[in-house]
Amino acid sequence: MTGINVWTHARLAPTANPDHIVEDAAIAVRDQHIEWFGPSAQLPATYQSDTATTHDLGGALVTPGLIDCHTHLVYGGNRAEEFALRLAGASYEEIARQGGGIVSTVSATRAASEDDLFASAVRRLDALRAEGVTSVEIKSGYGLNLESERKMLRVARRLGQARPVTVATTFLGAHALPPEYAGRADDYINLVCNVMLPALVEEGLVDAVDVFCESIGFNLAQSEQVFKAAERFNLPVKMHAEQLSLMGGAALAAHYEALSADHLEFLDEAGVIAMRDAGSVAVLLPGAYYFIRETQPPPLALLRRHHVPIAIATDSNPGTSPTTSLLLMLNMACTLFSMSVAEVLAGVTTHAARALGHPDVHGEIAIGAPADFVVWNIQSLAELAYWSGLDRCTLVVQQGRIALDKRTVAS
Repeated sequence: MTGINVWTHARLAPTANPDHIVEDAAIAVRDQHIEWFGPSAQLPATYQSDTATTHDLGGALVTPGLIDCHTHLVYGGNRAEEFALRLAGASYEEIARQGGGIVSTVSATRAASEDDLFASAVRRLDALRAEGVTSVEIKSGYGLNLESERKMLRVARRLGQARPVTVATTFLGAHALPPEYAGRADDYINLVCNVMLPALVEEGLVDAVDVFCESIGFNLAQSEQVFKAAERFNLPVKMHAEQLSLMGGAALAAHYEALSADHLEFLDEAGVIAMRDAGSVAVLLPGAYYFIRETQPPPLALLRRHHVPIAIATDSNPGTSPTTSLLLMLNMACTLFSMSVAEVLAGVTTHAARALGHPDVHGEIAIGAPADFVVWNIQSLAELAYWSGLDRCTLVVQQGRIALDKRTVAS
């Protein structure tokens, strides 16, 4: 599908805002970008010629493509047995002593081949795509040595080549302390900053840099070393911050103009103000909050009061958020965090685009933007946060091409 394609008879929500729907709208796409959109009655003659290919959407609701701006899709193995052990009463420490926890995922990831990692990750990616996700961030962080971090990021790049989806890669070498560096966190951070990151940047595998700043992760000084290393390569940064305790990580991330600070259950007002001033996005991860049975929600009232943009993501990972449904995260954000439908939809479109910081991801239907949009079998946008498990996505257009078509129904 090249040239001009015109999508007609749509109920169009250009920014996924329930209060802004253009009835009987059309979208004109030239090659990969949106060239015009608006009421069908105002469609310019240019797009009604014989050279344009027309697609009738039959009055269906259309939104921008959804964006999952925080995932860990590439890893080896899973931790289902640990989940069962926790339900039976085992503590995290007991599981860790038996070789479980993140160490088990690191071991499985290091042992897996690139093809094995791709085969498991592509299934998770396809599940996201089936729900209208057109852009996704994929972090490394389960290799924790140069060879395995490289392998993970190569798989992430490969996923973006194998599927019609925009993939942004994030180097999360500072995710945890590998077993061979036990008691030597400073030495490991030196490896991350001065060996791993330079090599991976040279190979073109890194779009952004992340760090887990937490009492069980890395402290403020170590996190700042990672940010300074990213700065040397002009790479944007982000941070896992204030998930389990108030460390001041969000304020540090804001000082470095981070794209986002993520999790944020223990974020205080000073951190919120710093994020506001820096333009950083608050990425909330209701799947992890739910799965680890957290009881302190992120400070939504503070984020709203200070007008910090809020994104929602799956945090898809084997240990604390084994989910591949961004739509389920909308429901959880509404029910667990008391967010509105408008807020969560902005959280997986316009605000998620800001958190991703990728030039090819806009999170809205706008002139000049990539033609990424989703056609839904729903009557109102509230249904996207309402249903759980009901397939509502019927068509996905990714950069002007049909990426997924579920309109044909078997007889």
